[in-house]
Amino acid sequence: MTARTLYYAPGACSLASHIALEETGAPYETVRLDLQAGDQRAAEYLAINEKGRVPALYEDGWVLTENTALLRHIARAHPEAGLWPQAPRAQAEADEWLSWLSTNHHPAFAHIRRSERYTDDEAAFPGIRAKGLDTFGDLCTMTEVRLSNGGWAVGGRYSVVDPYLLLFWTWGRGPACKFDMAERFPAWTAHARAMAERAAVQAVFARERLTLPA
Repeated sequence: MTARTLYYAPGACSLASHIALEETGAPYETVRLDLQAGDQRAAEYLAINEKGRVPALYEDGWVLTENTALLRHIARAHPEAGLWPQAPRAQAEADEWLSWLSTNHHPAFAHIRRSERYTDDEAAFPGIRAKGLDTFGDLCTMTEVRLSNGGWAVGGRYSVVDPYLLLFWTWGRGPACKFDMAERFPAWTAHARAMAERAAVQAVFARERLTLPA
């Protein structure tokens, strides 16, 4: 195992940390997990991350999990990359964004994609998915308003918040939600298209075999 390895699944929440790592320019390797095949439950991976989820970051015998923790760590470990704000209020705003997305958008989406986490009654799955879809749409509208001034999310400067925003944009356009992102969320779509122009984003999307925002 190399000094730094990211465990990820294509299109999963690990996408944000994957982009952040690529932005640093520092060497790292990746291990691709197939969640549909159950790779996250294999003994080999559980020895790395007993939670059985992605992402996980291995560094010299130390393992870090939880996407927002990885984003903060990557940014702070590479200050030269400028991925974390310097001003105290801008730092607070970055933390606010990460909290907003991780504690609202992510759980709402899980109700759409992972209804079995919330009930054992399969007859209740459609209702859970429908409510999750409504909630996720409402949250996306609020995020759209916050991005309506254009530019990057925090103080007009690129940060690890921006890859995290791109993640949820991709989920919105994906098969679970099927939102017309350009129509419903034009400001967020403009942000996604600006992200697509970055070399790190292009490299990661190619590695994960994802379609860039058009």
